[in-house]
Amino acid sequence: MLDALRKGAGTWVAKIFIALLILSFAVWGIADIFRNFGSNVVAKVGDTEISVADFDLAYRRELNAVSRQIGRPLSTTEGAMFGIPQQVLARMIAEAAMNDMAADMNLGISDDGLRRMIQENPAFQRPGGGYDRNSLVQLLRANGISEDDFVREQRLLSGRQQIAGALTDNLKTPEAMLSAFNIFENETRTVRYIAVPPSAAGEIAAPSDADLESFYETRKEDFRAPEYRSLSVLQLLPQTLAKPDEVTDAEAKQAYDRSGNRYRTDELRRVRQMPFPDSAAAEAAAAELASGAKTFAQLMEERGLKDSDVDLGLMAKDKFLDPAIAEAAFALPEGGVSGAVQGRFTTVILEVAEIQPEAVRPFDEVKAELKQEIALQKAEQDVQDLHDEIEDARAGGAALAEVAGRFSLTTTEIPAVDSNGRDEAGQPVTLPEADGLLREAFESDVGIENNPLPLGQRGFVWFDVTKVTPPRDRELSEVRDAVVQAWTAKKRDQKLLDLSASMAAQVRGGETLEAVAEAAGLAVQTSDSFKRNGQPAGLPQEAVEEAFSGPSGTVLDTMGADSGRLVMVVDSVSAPAFFREEESIQQIDTQISEQLSASLLNLVINKVEADKGVQINQQALQMVIGTSAQN
Repeated sequence: MLDALRKGAGTWVAKIFIALLILSFAVWGIADIFRNFGSNVVAKVGDTEISVADFDLAYRRELNAVSRQIGRPLSTTEGAMFGIPQQVLARMIAEAAMNDMAADMNLGISDDGLRRMIQENPAFQRPGGGYDRNSLVQLLRANGISEDDFVREQRLLSGRQQIAGALTDNLKTPEAMLSAFNIFENETRTVRYIAVPPSAAGEIAAPSDADLESFYETRKEDFRAPEYRSLSVLQLLPQTLAKPDEVTDAEAKQAYDRSGNRYRTDELRRVRQMPFPDSAAAEAAAAELASGAKTFAQLMEERGLKDSDVDLGLMAKDKFLDPAIAEAAFALPEGGVSGAVQGRFTTVILEVAEIQPEAVRPFDEVKAELKQEIALQKAEQDVQDLHDEIEDARAGGAALAEVAGRFSLTTTEIPAVDSNGRDEAGQPVTLPEADGLLREAFESDVGIENNPLPLGQRGFVWFDVTKVTPPRDRELSEVRDAVVQAWTAKKRDQKLLDLSASMAAQVRGGETLEAVAEAAGLAVQTSDSFKRNGQPAGLPQEAVEEAFSGPSGTVLDTMGADSGRLVMVVDSVSAPAFFREEESIQQIDTQISEQLSASLLNLVINKVEADKGVQINQQALQMVIGTSAQN
């Protein structure tokens, strides 16, 4: 057994931090939670302890990684809300279980072997190859790990790798399993089908009052009025505070003078470029142009070129890829034709078809635009100042309407809105585009002072809930049209279901699909070949799934597109070829092998934990993550 374990070291498993595979098992369900425990130990598996210091370091390292992903720092308490402590402790308990198992087996690694293991780590290699000790030192320093602790952990990692290697090295997917997965993934089918549209159900007679009443009584919840909230909303935006009329011409002129090239448009030229295979051909064509024997258009026609073949479009000089061509094009007058121009890639002749000269928009043309921008810049500071004053007034107990009047602002009254942003008639309500406004409004109540919400990039919105209308059952008279529509749809669906079921039964009884379709005034269609994850035209996902429910010849009655039905017959079944060496099969093989390996490791670790026992020091754990003990 020991030889088999040692043989596993150095395989592909050695390249994987084995704990990353062990994240799916439950920790708290198998753990013995207790309090009378060494204060320096957060958990124990058998004789292997996980120290508070090690857990704290691992937890904070994970917090830092998550913080970098979300773009802001996470506190230990916030991390606990995301379940990060459980994930970290699960990983460390799995490692401890394997460490304890390795110790029982006397697994280890020699000093020379450990040195090679560290020096061959890809993370510590120079760009040109070879071990770089400075990379190791920098990495340890960045993660707050001492060199002794790193060496100790690498020695433990070696033992875990030997166990994992012995269990999973050369683990192959059984061929029968791989073939089954290949069939599931790559089998293709075609179906012949009749699309039965909703119109095939015919006219649906209007319901009687009794029928409608009965239908409504069993479905009142579907027509129930939701809770509505009445809101008073105060918006504060730079756009509403900006006063461009108060910006002077002198201020606008200063901004114009500082604008640099903002209002300047470079000269643009529309250039036609005719390429030639060599310089001699270009020189000959240029001579014909210079002598007047031919025009640029005649040369294009002679060479079979269309305008779209030679037109480079309107371009500024710096947008040309070839500087030599740019210089030649901008040296010509409008309508001018160049001689042979030796470009970077080929020799060309150019014609300037159009010139749009450089232009600068005058101050008077942009004055209003500049005043608006200056006014907005001033208003941004006004918004922040007003925000602070409004908050002070709110803190003093002033109602929102009173605050608005005090600062010459206007509130917007929203009579009723549900949690989906619709009014009592079911129409969308225009609300300020503040993230979370509706959610906050439905978590608040009448008389509650609410925090302002960000609005746009520089604005704010305040709101008060002025009324809460609880949900209620509507009277039939209020929703009669909607109830009639729902009753009619249900009747139509049932008639359509009965019709398609009858048609499917006829096919199962020996009628051809064509004969059944003809009798119903419909047509038989044949799908393209498709796989289980395919989306052939005319077949919704449910129909695709049904098509794989039986062998060739299976008759199916299923949902169709646009509320219709489908009567289908599985027409052909094509099993995929199976070659284990084929690339797509190898990809499936790799995925299944990795899953089998992870599953096997999980089973072993769970067994070790169950045999040796897992104990967690809840008090120490909560001390690290910053939560109070739960009794």
